[in-house]
Amino acid sequence: MNVATPAAEGRTTLYHRRHAKQQAAKTLGHIAPALVLFFGVVPILTGEEHFTFLGALEIAVGAAYLALMVRELRHLRHNPFHREPVAWLELAAAGILALESYHIWHRHHAAELAGAPHRLHVLPWLYAAVALMYVVLAFRLNKLTDRQFLHLHADGFAVRTHRLGPAHELTWAEVAALEPVGPADVLVHRADGRKLQISFANTHDGAAHRDRLLAHAAGHLATPAPMD
Repeated sequence: MNVATPAAEGRTTLYHRRHAKQQAAKTLGHIAPALVLFFGVVPILTGEEHFTFLGALEIAVGAAYLALMVRELRHLRHNPFHREPVAWLELAAAGILALESYHIWHRHHAAELAGAPHRLHVLPWLYAAVALMYVVLAFRLNKLTDRQFLHLHADGFAVRTHRLGPAHELTWAEVAALEPVGPADVLVHRADGRKLQISFANTHDGAAHRDRLLAHAAGHLATPAPMD
């Protein structure tokens, strides 16, 4: 009699099946802050504004930003699942928007000191708000990605296949059997008679992750999966 060997235990991050395309689209979406930078430094390059330390800082951050964008695209080409503790491209985008927010505010403030009427300018505050959002993303992107996971352990398993969906945590005492359904789904027969269907269909290598879960269960459950 052959005894199934349990799958390797541990926590695995699950990615969307279109993860590579989503990451490439996100990186190209960073062209927007680059355009903000471009229109911000045009007055300096054309001589309409004096070259100041702030302008030099904007140009330096912009150069770093473009280099980081190229670096990100190269990472995605070689490994779409490359991750870093801090999303430096998002952080650079935040720097661009924060600098441009201050630049616009300073420009209008100087005009008011020179006698221009006071006006409420929304754009600096909008740029500042988006910059703050980029800072949050820079440090929280990994946490957001890690919400989708498959955790195999000796006492059972836990899984979340949708970022905003609930996590399912089950011990072997709660599980009667697991049954494969379709190309990448699994039907969990619970000990209390209820059933739970978990789909890996929208997950990258979903069938492989489903099979890992089945192998893990086969190594711990004595009851075979029911056959229709």
